[in-house]
Amino acid sequence: MNTTSLRRTRGFALGRLLSSLPLPSVACVALAVGPACAQGVAVNQLGYLPGAAKWVVVEAAAETTVQASGDAGASFQVRRVGRAEPVLQGRLSAPRTWAPAGPQAPVQLADLSALTEPGTYELQVDGRAAPVRVQVAADAYAALSAAALKAFYFNRASTALEARHAGPWARPAGHPDTDVRVHASAASAERPEGTRIAAPKGWYDAGDYNKYIVNSGISVYTLLAAWEHFPELFKAQHLNIPETGNGLPDLLNEVLWNLDWMLAMQDPADGGVYNKLTNLGFDGIVMPHEARAPRYVVAKGTAAALDFAAVMAQASRVFQPFEAQRPGFSARLRSAAVAAWRWAQAHPDVVFKNPPDVHTGEYGDDKLGDEFAWAAAELYLTTREPAYREALALERQAIRVPGWGDVAGLAWVSLAQHRAELTPADAELVTRQVRGLGAELAATWQASAYRLPLQGADFGWGSNAQALNQALMLIQAYRLDGDRTRLDAAQSVLDYLLGRNPLGQSYVTGFGTRPPLHPHHRPSEADGVAAPVPGFVVGGPNPGRQDEKGCPVRYASAQPARAYLDHACSYASNEVAINWNAPLVYVAAALQALTPAPAPAPAPR
Repeated sequence: MNTTSLRRTRGFALGRLLSSLPLPSVACVALAVGPACAQGVAVNQLGYLPGAAKWVVVEAAAETTVQASGDAGASFQVRRVGRAEPVLQGRLSAPRTWAPAGPQAPVQLADLSALTEPGTYELQVDGRAAPVRVQVAADAYAALSAAALKAFYFNRASTALEARHAGPWARPAGHPDTDVRVHASAASAERPEGTRIAAPKGWYDAGDYNKYIVNSGISVYTLLAAWEHFPELFKAQHLNIPETGNGLPDLLNEVLWNLDWMLAMQDPADGGVYNKLTNLGFDGIVMPHEARAPRYVVAKGTAAALDFAAVMAQASRVFQPFEAQRPGFSARLRSAAVAAWRWAQAHPDVVFKNPPDVHTGEYGDDKLGDEFAWAAAELYLTTREPAYREALALERQAIRVPGWGDVAGLAWVSLAQHRAELTPADAELVTRQVRGLGAELAATWQASAYRLPLQGADFGWGSNAQALNQALMLIQAYRLDGDRTRLDAAQSVLDYLLGRNPLGQSYVTGFGTRPPLHPHHRPSEADGVAAPVPGFVVGGPNPGRQDEKGCPVRYASAQPARAYLDHACSYASNEVAINWNAPLVYVAAALQALTPAPAPAPAPR
């Protein structure tokens, strides 16, 4: 649960070592993190698609001075592993600094984009003792997208994970949530305090064992958007989950696990939606079946109702073609969305705050205009009723990179996807706004010493999700105008997540040569398995370091892009969360689906 309030228990497991995960064979490439990784070269540790932009970051030599522009640096060569002749040669860019990494850390860039033949290569930079391996593969991100999606299966509540699906991370069922109490804050005439209800299934939100509607909203939305935008890729994806082969694609099977829970969080008497299903306090570092504290549904709220309405309206569209597999489900989702919208209209300013006796994640949000806009957009696209278009007030909506607390950007994504169904004026406005945000992000990427859209203000709680959502919006712009700089900037974000960063650290468990080993994730801490559950992106650098006093080891640095700690104590930089993983699924799939194949080499004369 990724909020900025201090809300963690202090127990943690020590000494976890990564042992048997099948990882790509790529040389150690961390920047300035010790003798074992002293080459000073940071690369996407997983690899690149043949047609992708391929940037590598090289720590400038000590004697190199920072230049505003102009003179290039040392030369580099690329060879196929086992061969002597170079296939690519060039010079590093002029050295520059990137403010989030600190003023004393100039870097240079090597452009390997011309490397288009699949294979394993070695990059040799003049003056560096050893080469760095670079992988190029046509399916570079297929396994990553699948693992990031299967991470949701590993976070399922109310079910056992069997070894045939979960491998070494199999576990007994926990939190059946068939006997949940109505908290005093959620009580009504129809459901007085202490009433017992059932709300099973759903995903554990993050490193904790609670379930939150607000964060489920953006998470489910992003996964469903991935399906809407790239259905062919997900039709071919088989995750080995219990539902595989039932006539639905596995992405939709996984989303259903959480949709069924979300539907149970709506009060049938009035359409309102409870904010969360939770303990009164966080569980200790135990496995799900060992956590047996009483569970409660807690207070209804406007944000929860609107996020619920938006997702149910979107899901109604998505599941309409699957009537045979889920008869009546699309209509049920639509009705639930309308009921939640009506509750929110009648209760437009119910801001959720934790009751005094509840000490789990809050996801508090006192700015609700973005939720109203998002819900109105989704309901308009699903029902075509003019009242929702009027409520959307599209002309007055700003466009920003989305996050759980600011979901207006999701409305623009949906409208862009369905712009053929809009009026010409609305379609033109949507196109202009989405392209404008893409241009803004791409300009920042172009000017960055690291070739990233990230700036200092983007580093906080869940900075990796901020980066991924920037990439998601860049991809929307690329899908509208085909401007390659937008796609290349999104590629750079994935490169950053997979090791091309100031720490040379992959931020995805199980992927890269230096992945996180100790995420703040209760099952990974308590299961006795050496390797953490794979496929989770951790929160990433967070200069706030809210957990620092409770950690027995220090952060790498206070600099925004270096303020990261791979330790189970670090809920501020090393936790996992469903709203962080969803855009990883989207971005990995989008790059796999959208990156053009390179032009064929000319035939020899």
